[in-house]
Amino acid sequence: MSSAIPLLTKATVLVVDDTPINLSLMRDLLQSEYQVKVAPTGARALKIARATPPDLILLDIMMPDMDGYEVCRQLKADELTASIPIIFLTAKNNTEDEQIGFDLGVVDYITKPISPPIIMARVRSHLVLKVAADILRNQKQMLEIEVAKRTHELESLQDVTILIMASLAETRDNETGNHILRTQRYVRVLAETLRLHPRFSAFLTPENIELLFKSAPLHDIGKVGIPDKILLKPGRFEPHEMEIMKTHTTLGRVSIEVAEQRLGRTFPFLQFAKEIAYSHQEKWDGSGYPEGLIGDAIPISARLMAVADVYDALVCKRVYKDGMTHESAAAIMIEGRGSHFDPDILDAFVSKQAEFREIAERYSDAVAPSVTNS
Repeated sequence: MSSAIPLLTKATVLVVDDTPINLSLMRDLLQSEYQVKVAPTGARALKIARATPPDLILLDIMMPDMDGYEVCRQLKADELTASIPIIFLTAKNNTEDEQIGFDLGVVDYITKPISPPIIMARVRSHLVLKVAADILRNQKQMLEIEVAKRTHELESLQDVTILIMASLAETRDNETGNHILRTQRYVRVLAETLRLHPRFSAFLTPENIELLFKSAPLHDIGKVGIPDKILLKPGRFEPHEMEIMKTHTTLGRVSIEVAEQRLGRTFPFLQFAKEIAYSHQEKWDGSGYPEGLIGDAIPISARLMAVADVYDALVCKRVYKDGMTHESAAAIMIEGRGSHFDPDILDAFVSKQAEFREIAERYSDAVAPSVTNS
């Protein structure tokens, strides 16, 4: 005997028929093995099914007021009752009528006058199938829950990996304070503003915007390789020192690539991090570094970071300079439209100046760093 069969003795069967004698006969036939509920009308059947969904419904087609077809339609349209198997009981036996039922979602037809052995065999068969379907549905739900759990764990691992790597850069250059928190939020504002722009819509999907937000803190990871005497110098760099400082872009990308090589694989979520680390100092007109890329040859991720990074550098105080007002910084940014910055990305900055100012104030260096995603 199947291990599922004992479960069927607890199954509930709803019988729907407008003829009292038929309801009585069906109850007497089924109640030795199942819990039986009866309904003399379609409206009553719907009320019972929605209150406590049965495991199977035996449904007469020819009923006044609401026929079996309409009852079936309403049951299948309701998420609560849609999965209940329905067997039509009917004197109709032509192909057209059967096709209507199957199109509505019934699982079987039993013609009247009924044969008790056929009724018992068909009910048992379809209840066994329902038990199997329920088990598969539950397994699918459990699998989805487990996949969601593992996905969350992987996302958390990605976040931790990025934060650890970003923290390495911070420990070498702690003067920048909340710089990484501000810049990643500037990047997200720009990306959200441009997500429907014809030049950027294909790239700025919700998934990519989230990855950009997570990857932005790694833009200066290469500073871990810059000598302290240069990185921590309390003043402007000499030309030869600046050349060494410029290598932080290449060092940043290489450090991420080395980590991937040691793990024996590349990680899609680090692709933007490599682009940003390597190319965020490129300029739209080709005068940036390390490669002197021009225009669209610069990755979009790096172009977004360029706007975020420069704005933050302008408004924040450094040991060798005071921070500018937002208005002064914005004026310099606007002057760089089409030379330093992608014109459309700079326009997005101009349209979102209030949000940039709010982020700068909320995450000023006087505020303790936070790792929230707000």
